[in-house]
Amino acid sequence: MLQIDDTIVSLALIEKKFSCDLSVCKGSCCRYGDTGAPLTAEEAETLGRIKPLLLPFLRQEGIAAIESAGTSMKDIEGELVTPLINNEECAYTVMDGDVYKCGIETAFNAGAVDFRKPLSCHLFPVRVKQYRDFRAVNYEEWPICKPGVTAGEEQDTELCIFLSEPLERAFGKEWYAKLLWAAGEYGKYK
Repeated sequence: MLQIDDTIVSLALIEKKFSCDLSVCKGSCCRYGDTGAPLTAEEAETLGRIKPLLLPFLRQEGIAAIESAGTSMKDIEGELVTPLINNEECAYTVMDGDVYKCGIETAFNAGAVDFRKPLSCHLFPVRVKQYRDFRAVNYEEWPICKPGVTAGEEQDTELCIFLSEPLERAFGKEWYAKLLWAAGEYGKYK
């Protein structure tokens, strides 16, 4: 583990190779899971605010799930998450051929909304857990992401490099620079 400010970071972020390969995984992270994507209270509020702007970008099944459950909901552990279509894929998914993609990000890329997508989605397969005195940043190794591991190994891309943009979004440029410095120092003594 590495400590950067108030954050404990798994060494997997600098040791593991990873690069999403949507052509192989087909966006499985948007489709499969026990619950919807984790949301902060602010993100849940934002989804409620931008709902009318998102609807034209979503599938009918997603719209129905949102109308039924709301723009966000609480899972069995009381955590805020996105609603699901038939207890499977996220209600905000859209199809690009046979690939599941984020309808929120589609609306963002079209300039319709100012919110890209939930940070938990942007960071996936990394998860952040807030504790009383620190945040833990961990890599979650899922079978659905094996194509991303393979692509990362072929491209020789570390997980922390692949996730540079969402890590900066989550923690800031200064924090990310410290992570890269620590990765360099770790590499010298490994």
